[in-house]
Amino acid sequence: MKAVIFDLDGTLLDTIEDIADSMNDVLDRYGYPRHSIAEYKLFVGDGAANLVRRSVCGADVTGDTLARLEEGYRAEYLKRHADKTKPYDGIPELLKALADRGVKLAVLSNKPHDSTEKVMAYYFPDVTFDAVIGQRPGRPIKPDPCGAFEILEILGAEKEEVLYIGDTDTDMLTAKAAGLKAVGALWGFRDKAELAANGADLYAVHPMDLVDLLLL
Repeated sequence: MKAVIFDLDGTLLDTIEDIADSMNDVLDRYGYPRHSIAEYKLFVGDGAANLVRRSVCGADVTGDTLARLEEGYRAEYLKRHADKTKPYDGIPELLKALADRGVKLAVLSNKPHDSTEKVMAYYFPDVTFDAVIGQRPGRPIKPDPCGAFEILEILGAEKEEVLYIGDTDTDMLTAKAAGLKAVGALWGFRDKAELAANGADLYAVHPMDLVDLLLL
């Protein structure tokens, strides 16, 4: 394999506590109930707007209110992104091992693009990623394969030369839509059953398992 495309939240970084704290702060501000870490693991993965919609649990919010909640969340998260977040055990070693083998590295996230760039620069300052793409205005988010196709073009790689690794149904569906081999990260936010039901080809229990998967 020539390259690996990583999801970010729940795959490279354990971000769930900072996400939960940021969203709960905004929910408190507007009088909505708070949620647990376990609940947020089910809310995340499909962009900030969907996180907000799930967090208000079906409450009838107008477009303006939704926009204010989303704007508030984005602002809070940019302030909190490094409070509790950390790379998963084995991720730094994995990235080094892949780089040493000449494997190209990319990130495709539904996190807002500015947040994606900020956390990547903060947590992986010494790692060269050939492409880092987050949610951008006017561009479809995962599971639409548009971002994955853009990364393939940047990397100069064919579909058959790339693994896509992520921890949610959205990631597996993205990989399938783009024609990429999908690897389920079992250390992330969702379980194996969800990944299997949405098309995972392979599974990694620990990040370093990915080194062996590159040989398949």
